[in-house]
Amino acid sequence: MKKITLHLKKIILFACGLAFCVFSAFNRQEDPTVLIENMLVKYYNNEAQAKLIKKHEIKVTSTGFCRYRKVFNNGKEEYFAFNLSRLKAIDYYGTQAKGDLFLRTNSDDVIVQTRNDKRGAIDSMGTYMVIPLKNIEPEALNDLAEQLKKLKLEKL
Repeated sequence: MKKITLHLKKIILFACGLAFCVFSAFNRQEDPTVLIENMLVKYYNNEAQAKLIKKHEIKVTSTGFCRYRKVFNNGKEEYFAFNLSRLKAIDYYGTQAKGDLFLRTNSDDVIVQTRNDKRGAIDSMGTYMVIPLKNIEPEALNDLAEQLKKLKLEKL
């Protein structure tokens, strides 16, 4: 009788643990910064400037900064960054096959830096950041816009 009770307790404990793991996985909400970064990386258009750009980086930090860096074949670097709390509008110009995502800010809130340029290092401010995208469905574009707006409201 004691063995049956012990085995029954083990089975019940295991079942409760398994149920907890299963239900906690369904209720977990993913961080909007991770979703935004993954979508921008997934739909990024490498072919837009493939002959000029050696590599690129797109990052969305947990503090709400969106960063986009391009390194050209000649060594020149361009860096754009802004806080998503300053986001004013999201525009997409192009088709489902390819286009440009414009992230517009309230005023001169986009940091623009160039390094290793023939004219020297230039630091300035801008009102928008352009990210080339490809093969993005309208639903994915709407989801991206929704996540950006959600993150903006969180960071205010």
